[in-house]
Amino acid sequence: MEQEQKEKFIRPPVVVVLGHVDHGKSSILEAIKDLKITSRESGGITQHIGAYEIEHQNKKITFIDTPGHEAFSAIRARGVNVADIAILVVAADEGVKPQTIEAINHIKSINLPLIVAINKIDKPEADPERVKRELMKYDIVVESLGGKIPSVNVSAKTKKGINDLLEMILLMAEMENLEADISSIAEGVIIESYLDSLTGPTATIILQKGILKKGDIIATQSAFGKVKILKDFQGKIIEKCLPSMPAIVIGFESVPIVGEIFKTFETIEKAKENIKKEEIKNNPKKIENIEEKKVLNLILKADVFGSLEAIKKSLESIPQEKVILNIIKQEVGDINESDIKLAKTSDAIIIGFRVKINSIVKNLALREKIRIRNFDIIYELVQSVRDSLEKLIEPEITKVILGKVKILAIFKTEKNRQIIGGKVIDGKVKRGAMITVFRNEEKIGEGKIIKLQKDKKDTDEVLKGYECGMLFEGNIKIEIGDILEVYIEEKNKKEL
Repeated sequence: MEQEQKEKFIRPPVVVVLGHVDHGKSSILEAIKDLKITSRESGGITQHIGAYEIEHQNKKITFIDTPGHEAFSAIRARGVNVADIAILVVAADEGVKPQTIEAINHIKSINLPLIVAINKIDKPEADPERVKRELMKYDIVVESLGGKIPSVNVSAKTKKGINDLLEMILLMAEMENLEADISSIAEGVIIESYLDSLTGPTATIILQKGILKKGDIIATQSAFGKVKILKDFQGKIIEKCLPSMPAIVIGFESVPIVGEIFKTFETIEKAKENIKKEEIKNNPKKIENIEEKKVLNLILKADVFGSLEAIKKSLESIPQEKVILNIIKQEVGDINESDIKLAKTSDAIIIGFRVKINSIVKNLALREKIRIRNFDIIYELVQSVRDSLEKLIEPEITKVILGKVKILAIFKTEKNRQIIGGKVIDGKVKRGAMITVFRNEEKIGEGKIIKLQKDKKDTDEVLKGYECGMLFEGNIKIEIGDILEVYIEEKNKKEL
């Protein structure tokens, strides 16, 4: 019995913060931890999952900060799956929005304990009671309306209600009786991963059981390595990591995939065997039967796996019935020489997201005429790719009939040009318009109006009932009595 108590560890709660974009998830975390997340992010959107630990009333709480942009649906779902408690943030002035509903569905799908945080109560138009009533439509009934779900009114701006929120988290954690077995092998989840230019493959993890120590051999199903450096969420070197604790691990041989489970192993050999159990399908699709369609080849480079996953998800939503998007390479890390060489051989565009490109690689790209586009915001990246795809679609050409001219005189004839005179019998004739020549109601040739005159003066158009002179250029010799059908061609841009 005593041995069993030693193996059990009352672990801190892991809390995931969910809600619609701009409803204040990052602002609430900033108010809680005094970590300036929002100001560092492009467009005010949190682009990556981060894990943070705080202490309240001598008790620790781990927060997972999930991005709010719609592109991060898969990441938010993963964030819920590693959490014990969900905080649903809803703005008091805006109420329930599409991503609020999406977050509710994620929470319900795994029956996760929930606290509603009604944010922005400092705003004059704030109406927390309306928010509570809106939530009832989705079976989220808060305690003040007779339900079982706690709700807290907060203002990230004024810090009002923040302590109440933290106390509610600790109370719920106590009721959930969160425990972890620290005598088992260390096991946890990869929350984020990237390739650091100085330290190499780096992963943010949350440990779920066991104790992870410096020197441990670890592996996921896509990567293995030895823990060379272990840091806490603030980047301070630590010797060990306990359950529910977020940590940064340096020592993987390659960048592990976000969302994978990692475990510790006795030897490197056994760690390598873990990788062989399941082949990671991270290759671009093979394109077949594309004779009739044009293809845009892309090389995707992103700063972290979370971004890469979100970009791929967004690009997959672009229609490909008329033109195909083929991602031939996708990886984490800066744009390098091998990317330029691959782009040259495959006629691909390189798309970067928050990555660097050094002067040597940049000069190589210029020499080889390789197109590189780098972005800080995902929806701008997606729009750029969409524009490139639309440019590949042949525009639809529509023939617009302007009018008809009956030829009354031939003034001069050269090799492929004639000066002719006629009367507009229908519609109008325009300078620069195309011509179809009919003789005895039979089509005999094509041409173009190079010059147009009315009353021996140059003009742009002549209307029905008037006579005109024309400089005609074409593949046929016009005769008196011929009918010229005058038309223009309009190019209509086709959409995806």
